[in-house]
Amino acid sequence: MQTKYGDYQQQSRKTYSDIETNNVIVYPTLGLVNEAGEFAGKIKKIFRDKGGVFSDEDKAALKSELGDVLWYLTQICTNLGLTLEEVAEANLDKLFSRLERGKIQGDGDNR
Repeated sequence: MQTKYGDYQQQSRKTYSDIETNNVIVYPTLGLVNEAGEFAGKIKKIFRDKGGVFSDEDKAALKSELGDVLWYLTQICTNLGLTLEEVAEANLDKLFSRLERGKIQGDGDNR
């Protein structure tokens, strides 16, 4: 792809650097994203191919993917020294605060 900046691949490489990823958080984070993507793909196909109607087979497949998401999330929490309960409580605190302030909709972490 030629741009006014020249070959994109060559030019973009100027902003690249190797980053060490030998850390216990990397594998489960990649796994979480992968499994969430598999879940999203199944949802997409249910709406694309089945008009958004969820069969028992679909629900079983989604349950399996959600189990994988949960497993990776649990490993990330454990590696960070967090419990699922404290993550859930913090999330509810954040959401209820937004609700009370009329900020439940919109975007941004600090609303």
